[in-house]
Amino acid sequence: MHADVEPIVRQFFEDDNFARHCGIELVSVEPGRAVARMAIKPEHFNGYKIVQGGAIFTLADLAFAAASNSHGTVAVAINVSITFIKATKDGVLQAEAREVARNPKLGTYVVEVRDEHGDLVAQFQGLVYRKSEQIADWYHQPR
Repeated sequence: MHADVEPIVRQFFEDDNFARHCGIELVSVEPGRAVARMAIKPEHFNGYKIVQGGAIFTLADLAFAAASNSHGTVAVAINVSITFIKATKDGVLQAEAREVARNPKLGTYVVEVRDEHGDLVAQFQGLVYRKSEQIADWYHQPR
């Protein structure tokens, strides 16, 4: 990622209203990688008083989106799956996305979501389609 692209990619995902509503923070972005975290709050709980799967998915999805767009080309998800491994109910969750494979049109990513003890909570896998637009150009378009 060019140094001039990183701030745009970071700002693009910091402007994600839903992630912000969920309390998700983008920690780092670099070519093919991204880290996001979420401090667990009662509003993340389901009826069992554990973190709702959708909250974990949203955390993983933001890290996936940032990593897949980190090369500066607009990338959109075309397939994702998540496996929930361990229930959690307090502390901070961290999602680390890393690129597994990339070509001009497709990219494959794995995201590990871990609790503050380093225990694996969920594993997310995603596939993106790379569009022809550059994220810097797309970001500055009126919406």
